[in-house]
Amino acid sequence: MDALNDESAQLFLGTRIRGLRKARGLTLTDLAQMSELTAGYLSQLERNLAYPSIPALFNIARSLGVTIQWFFASETVPAAEDEGYVVRRGNRQSIRYEDGIVDQLLTPLPNHQLEMLHSCFPPGTYSQESYSHEGEEAGYVLSGQFELWVGERRFLLDEGDSFSFASNEPHRYGNPGKVETVVIWVITPPTF
Repeated sequence: MDALNDESAQLFLGTRIRGLRKARGLTLTDLAQMSELTAGYLSQLERNLAYPSIPALFNIARSLGVTIQWFFASETVPAAEDEGYVVRRGNRQSIRYEDGIVDQLLTPLPNHQLEMLHSCFPPGTYSQESYSHEGEEAGYVLSGQFELWVGERRFLLDEGDSFSFASNEPHRYGNPGKVETVVIWVITPPTF
């Protein structure tokens, strides 16, 4: 991965969650109730002892009044001429989830109407539970195999296949293959 190493991304994520929770005047118990997660799990995330699932981070973000985009991290600063327009490969902001799934933000911040992600799924990794949110999504499988559930429908996609669906439909996904899968996602509006 070109952007952040996993350790730096994890440390940044826990710090961001704790800082925003405290800025909102919430206890761990308050955030646990709002996000439908346990206080113990949230404490592990804040102390950088665990990585969140995608739906868990989505619930945390929603409960704190931000999008997942708020939690992306990078150790590099874009060049002044690039800021707001260009994301260089070495400057991508990242989030690492449980099971090794990594999302890199391909669009510069702030994003107004859309968000583009580069997602890497190690073999056998899945978003464990379905989730939904406002907007629409589309994706392109750059490499590997990709399994996608939208509502009750299941799709098995291969390299070069693409997809699109309304984000308010419950969805989950993963890599059923034996090699890493890479997917480019576009989400509008950037509610993820």
